[in-house]
Amino acid sequence: MGPRAFERHASADDLGAMEHELLDALDAGAIGFTSSRSTGHRLPEPDNRPVASNHASWEELSRLVCAMGTTGRGIFEYSREREARSPDAMVRKAVNDRLLDLAVKSGVPITFGIPAGSPGAQDALNLLDATAEAGGRMFGQTHTRGISHVLSFKGRLQFDDFPEWAQIRSLPFEEQRKAFSNPERRKRLVEATRSGVYRTGGGEPRKPTYENMYVVKSAVSGNPTVAALAAQRNVDPVEVMMDLALDSDFDQLFMQFDATTVPKSEAEALATLRHPRTVMTFSDSGAHVSLIMDSSIHTHLLAYWVRERKAFTLEEGVKMITLAPAMAWGFTDRGLLRQGCIADLNIFDPATIAPELPTIEHDLPTGARRLKQKSAGIVATIIAGKVAFRNGEHTGALEGKLLRSTAAGVR
Repeated sequence: MGPRAFERHASADDLGAMEHELLDALDAGAIGFTSSRSTGHRLPEPDNRPVASNHASWEELSRLVCAMGTTGRGIFEYSREREARSPDAMVRKAVNDRLLDLAVKSGVPITFGIPAGSPGAQDALNLLDATAEAGGRMFGQTHTRGISHVLSFKGRLQFDDFPEWAQIRSLPFEEQRKAFSNPERRKRLVEATRSGVYRTGGGEPRKPTYENMYVVKSAVSGNPTVAALAAQRNVDPVEVMMDLALDSDFDQLFMQFDATTVPKSEAEALATLRHPRTVMTFSDSGAHVSLIMDSSIHTHLLAYWVRERKAFTLEEGVKMITLAPAMAWGFTDRGLLRQGCIADLNIFDPATIAPELPTIEHDLPTGARRLKQKSAGIVATIIAGKVAFRNGEHTGALEGKLLRSTAAGVR
């Protein structure tokens, strides 16, 4: 279904065509139907328009989900509207009630992300239980630490669009070093960060909140905030960032969290991770590859919540990243080590399993930039019975195949 289909209120013929495409996709092995109703999902600037799916009415979306329900196959996954996180409890209730009704009416399993720190997190968890009680199927997706952007002077900063910064950031790093070391230039750069207009849409990093921006020394825990270091040194937070960049030859990474996704306490985080109707898999590693790196949440779960905090046993942690997502998405031939299942395995050392620090690579077509993050402690990765990676290095085995829904009778 192309974006043009949603650029106006869909007619009956439009909807019929979209239903046909959806059902064909399910027959070909599609896992389900995905959409977004989040106004935060916008086209890159300078366009900055909402993505096409935001033009669809709830009735249009509901009809497509119900069409999928007639097949007995498929999952509906979507990025929720901002009203689901509204500070107004009645606004949240209205969107939650509507979603519960759709789950029951369609019979389709529905899933969405539940940021632990959002105003609607507890309501969303309650919605999962209420839907089950009403006979519907719904599960939430959770995160081990909160959604963040990875920023650096070798990558992207929130300030890069400001004229004072853009002039310098386009220079070779040695020239940037001279500029960031000049007291008068530093003063003007700091002032620009205070008066500049920051981006508000899409996947771009938002205005800095230095209390939620961490200096990345460890990929697991214990990182200081930029605000804390600035207070210790009695300087502006931006000066701390410049100093750390100069000291590290511009390699220092900073991780800024969206304040609405960061748990206010460990108990709040565990409430979402432990809920029986959530799956720990809320990541965005396939999009915004130069700014977001969430593929590490599985090793972060094992290193932090299992080994360091001991909030889960090793067996519980492994189940959370294998059997739980396989069952949630309907893959009955995966997630277990038994005869008849696909032999996809990771062999790892529980004492050392952890994400490594992200790196900035320029290996995309045209040399475009992306974040890359490997793992420590994984001895081997086996795909369909063949060793594909040994100690993090590819063996040359190419046993992986396009994943299709087993419900369609296709593997």
